[in-house]
Amino acid sequence: MNGRYEGCGKEERAVYGEYEQAWLGYRRIEDGALRVKYAAVCGRLIVVGAGTELESARLELRSAIAGLLGSEPEEVSDAESADVGGVPGGPAIIVGLADTVRESRYAPASAAADLPDADALGSEGYAIRSGTNGSVYLLGGGAKGALYAAFGFIRMLQTGGDIGGLRILERPAYPLRMIDHWDNADGTVERGYAGGSLFFDGGRIGERMGRIRDYARLQASIGINAVAINNVNVHAEETRLLAQDRLDDVARVADVLRAYGIALYLSVNFAAPIELGGLGTADPLDPAVAAWWRETTAEVYRRIPGFGGYVVKADSEHRPGPFTYGRNHADGANMLADALATHGGTVIWRCFVYDCRQDWRDRRTDRARAAYDHFMPLDGAFRDNVVLQIKHGPMDFQVREPVSPLLLGLRRTRIALELQITQEYTGQQRHLCYLLPMWKEVLDFDAAGDDRKVADVAGGFAAVSNIGTDANWTGHLLAQANWYGYGRLAWDPSLPAEAIGREWIRMALGPDAAVEETVIRMLMDSHAIYESYTAPLGVGWMVQPNHHYGPSVDGYEYSPWGTYHYADRDGIGVDRTVATGTGYAGQYPAAAASAYESPQTCPDELLLFFHHVPYDTRLKSGKTVIQHIYDTRFEGADRAAGLLAAWDSIADSLPSRTYVEVRTRLAHQAEHAREWRDQLNTYFYRKSGIPDALGRTIY
Repeated sequence: MNGRYEGCGKEERAVYGEYEQAWLGYRRIEDGALRVKYAAVCGRLIVVGAGTELESARLELRSAIAGLLGSEPEEVSDAESADVGGVPGGPAIIVGLADTVRESRYAPASAAADLPDADALGSEGYAIRSGTNGSVYLLGGGAKGALYAAFGFIRMLQTGGDIGGLRILERPAYPLRMIDHWDNADGTVERGYAGGSLFFDGGRIGERMGRIRDYARLQASIGINAVAINNVNVHAEETRLLAQDRLDDVARVADVLRAYGIALYLSVNFAAPIELGGLGTADPLDPAVAAWWRETTAEVYRRIPGFGGYVVKADSEHRPGPFTYGRNHADGANMLADALATHGGTVIWRCFVYDCRQDWRDRRTDRARAAYDHFMPLDGAFRDNVVLQIKHGPMDFQVREPVSPLLLGLRRTRIALELQITQEYTGQQRHLCYLLPMWKEVLDFDAAGDDRKVADVAGGFAAVSNIGTDANWTGHLLAQANWYGYGRLAWDPSLPAEAIGREWIRMALGPDAAVEETVIRMLMDSHAIYESYTAPLGVGWMVQPNHHYGPSVDGYEYSPWGTYHYADRDGIGVDRTVATGTGYAGQYPAAAASAYESPQTCPDELLLFFHHVPYDTRLKSGKTVIQHIYDTRFEGADRAAGLLAAWDSIADSLPSRTYVEVRTRLAHQAEHAREWRDQLNTYFYRKSGIPDALGRTIY
């Protein structure tokens, strides 16, 4: 399935065997002058030191230079003689750990001034520096940093960057940059829209090792350093991943990931001591339970060096947890943390905990309150190696909801921001929806008006994967931008969404200026377009139950899941105020709480999340709520059709396979947006009895 890519023309994508290499396709640079300029620097390669990550860096640089420039670099062995203080024979790329290179014969004479040391970089940081003879130094504070330096340099070549006079120093913003796979042992993927599991196939694990290696390359190229390979909803077969007869298979996958600086995590079943260990209880305060987890964890580390730790979903959506025994989340998490601490492991404990069997008649119980109510009283009660993983909003990855107050509420507990790359509620990778503009709003949220933003308080990022066995990895080719963009934001949350999108376009689609300008506009507009024809003004949901695809305004209205819009003949929305509603608005710091409490100060886009208002309520835009619903549904459908027209306008500049593949999805989106438009407009016209002021067709 694998083989070095030799280049491609307009009619072929960069494909290794049966699947594409996404943004690591390494097409030959068409600009001859630029190619010559790069070749002058990239003709020779020197790797200083040894180790799996450095070997991965060497292989990647060889492959990239061969693909981009047309010939592999000459490799100079570290054992070959060279004059101290220089690189004889002309410029070269020198890769290694910063301190090792500084002390090597390849360092320039003024090494102390020109090359940073490991302390300046940290274990995962890197520097890219130009030498006096035209050489380029790719230096890592540790081995992972050297690998990231190699990918950073390759990204510069792919995007047409200037590689002269380089003085780049990068350190990741967060120590945890994680992707969670919701993959099941039978090969299916929960909320997966890009084919089957990369890791599992019919109960077997690690059958696609070549593709898993390419997956690891893609992850490392964007700085991902942790991967949980199985679903947080751990079923019987996945529980057995901790068993003796399964650990060797898990270890084979872990070995591949480790070579690219990625720690493997497992989602675990809190009831595993019962289901796997034969105990009569999973009580976290029972000494036998704690002993079972210690022994099991020790065996995991014996078989899997560098294992990352456990991801846990407990006491939520029918998953077992400490509540069964009258214990709290800190009791459960700390017991596992103690088992992992000796080995340097981490517990990732999800805060998606709520009552999924509530009575729809009950207007006081509010799912949005649940995470804050459960975890704020426990702030400071968790071990240092526990990370609470908190969804960016209080509900469940809706296209529009407020930022979770728990993210800024916890002050004495390590937290990670949880995002969803897979488009469960944003078009399921059949609709184009570039998620980075929404994620940037979350990261920049300042609830208290004191410049304390979510980006500043998060200790890490975690996101639900959108990756599967489809040839293009993500089902919708353009959905790769969300995967790529997530990694870049997790490395540096200050990066602009547009700049990240342009990087991906140049790397995945090529350097054509018309393609770049058209696709970046499509990406940047797509979230607003999707929002404009789906659930309005933050009310959420309105989707078909269970699979969550397509419009159904009352799909969850009378369900036990707590996902209501409360539309009646007089108005719509959920009263979450302190004065008359569920009190959810009061979970925020005073500045945000005050703004959300009043319909007059609540942002329009969240009005129906926080308030039940009449249809003729006037928005800040000047429109009434009902007219806003009508107008945005019509506009959204028109703009979805505009995405298709934009793609058609660059057809001649795209490989035919790429053009047809994406066009098919955009045509479906345009048709489906009309269905959303007509169902929502008709529903609210019939509910309110208020006609469209512009007299457009509503059924």
